Amino acid sequence: MAVAAQSSQSPAPATQHSGLTDRAKAERKLAYILCAPAVLVMMLVAGFPILYAFWLSLRREDLRFPDAGEFVGFSNYSAVLSSSTWWNAFGNTMLITVVSVVLELVLGMLIAQAMYRAIFARTAIRASVLVPYGAVTVVAAFAWRLAFDPATGFAVALFNLDTPPLTTHWGSMFVIITAEVWKTTPFIALLLLGGLALIPDDLYKAAKMDGATAWQRFVKITLPLIKPALMVAVLFRTLDAFRIYDSLFIITRGANDTQSVSLLGYEQLVNRLNLGLGSAVSILIFVCVMIIAFIFFRFLGASPERR
Repeated sequence: MAVAAQSSQSPAPATQHSGLTDRAKAERKLAYILCAPAVLVMMLVAGFPILYAFWLSLRREDLRFPDAGEFVGFSNYSAVLSSSTWWNAFGNTMLITVVSVVLELVLGMLIAQAMYRAIFARTAIRASVLVPYGAVTVVAAFAWRLAFDPATGFAVALFNLDTPPLTTHWGSMFVIITAEVWKTTPFIALLLLGGLALIPDDLYKAAKMDGATAWQRFVKITLPLIKPALMVAVLFRTLDAFRIYDSLFIITRGANDTQSVSLLGYEQLVNRLNLGLGSAVSILIFVCVMIIAFIFFRFLGASPERR
């Protein structure tokens, strides 16, 4: 009888497990249903402009000659990629991206360490550091342009510069990169500060007791443990810096050979009304952004699975 009772009760856990599985499936189905409207809206909002821009890039579309529109295939891409203007703009964009992101990482790490280790007035220090990031980008760009204005800029007079920076290529690039670093370094510092706050103090104390130097503690403890926050900061800032437009437009408007790829697309679309070439430039920028994101996710360990 005991054996019979035991055998009769054995299917119960399986039934319970089956019930939990069905509930999990129902919850997953409900999640899909609830998320579907938002996903569809995002696909329409983001997907339609990309598809329409790709369609325009395959056509000769010029608003100055509306009756001359025709399908030309990849001729617009060939024209853009064979132009020295594109490659000059691409080189400027890469230079601004690499230099600004590297400087922002170094300065952001130093500022994050200072905010994390602040003994007194910690809230005031953190608030003051975030002031540049809270400034409107256009306003900040105007401030930097006025500071280095060849005629009335106070920075030119303060440093007694014989050649105003905004009159040369490298001087203009210096002002643009400086404005970018000043504006967005607090963003990097804020993300890294969040990563530092998650590191237990016991790890530093144990390493210090074992004789580890400050540099060894930074390399062996800090960097590995803030890698997720670090990769997120680098990814977002790299993508943002590669698409630089507003501050560059305000400071130089592409003068002195400082044009970026985004400014090149704006010039083709708005100033020259060439929708075909402008859309081709936009699609190429989109492809570059996707390649950068793929490199981060695939090779630099920025994907969630590798964390």
